[in-house]
Amino acid sequence: MKMSGNTILITGGGSGIGRALAEMFHRKGNTVIIAGRNQEKLAEVTTANKGIKSHVLDINNVASIKDFVSVVTKEHSSLNVVIHNAGIMKPEIVGDGDSSIAEDIIITNLLGQIRLNSAILMQLKAQVSGTIITVSSGLAFLPRFDFPTYCATKAAIHSYTQSLREQLRSTNIAVIELIPPYVQTELTGPEQTNDLRAMPLTDFIQEVTTILETNPDAREIIVERVLFQRTAESSGEYDERYEQFQKRFLNSN
Repeated sequence: MKMSGNTILITGGGSGIGRALAEMFHRKGNTVIIAGRNQEKLAEVTTANKGIKSHVLDINNVASIKDFVSVVTKEHSSLNVVIHNAGIMKPEIVGDGDSSIAEDIIITNLLGQIRLNSAILMQLKAQVSGTIITVSSGLAFLPRFDFPTYCATKAAIHSYTQSLREQLRSTNIAVIELIPPYVQTELTGPEQTNDLRAMPLTDFIQEVTTILETNPDAREIIVERVLFQRTAESSGEYDERYEQFQKRFLNSN
């Protein structure tokens, strides 16, 4: 992926990793469009960063996705990069009778990416070159017991990304998987932004930028902090690492 001259759509761009990526790519000389459900957060980003565009998108609504793609591609005919960053993360107690949390997570984190890809793929194929960046998580490879459905959706995104990359291998579209570790954002609530167990957001974006600049053909963006999770299975130490990982978070539950 080239680092400038793109027209980039970022879902979940109103806060956290999505906003930080939007601001980074904007500084690098790209046209950036952010999308999300919270219009106030989108407005905060566009006000602070002149030139970034925004559109409201309900990623859980099929009709909304189709209408959104129609509008965005008409306004930005050069759109060639999509970063699927929208997602929600909520704790669950399996068997408590409330499956609505799990259903919301699956629709937002998994079906949202799949539906948006289906709606926007022809736009990307019409460009000289295109890129799809899916956002999974280190939790796809070493999950937390208190977020079962979130971790499952991220494992599914990893699998989906591999299949998508293979299907598009003979096209002009590159498929990249961004695998964040636990990062200081508000994904699980405001307290996460100050959690010392989490990677500072600025450090994460800086390392991601370096990887993209030095390895433009990367299939996965893996910062050093997430290697403990990403390599858990291949290390032959999965069970040991799993137990260590759960203990990191036991005191917060």
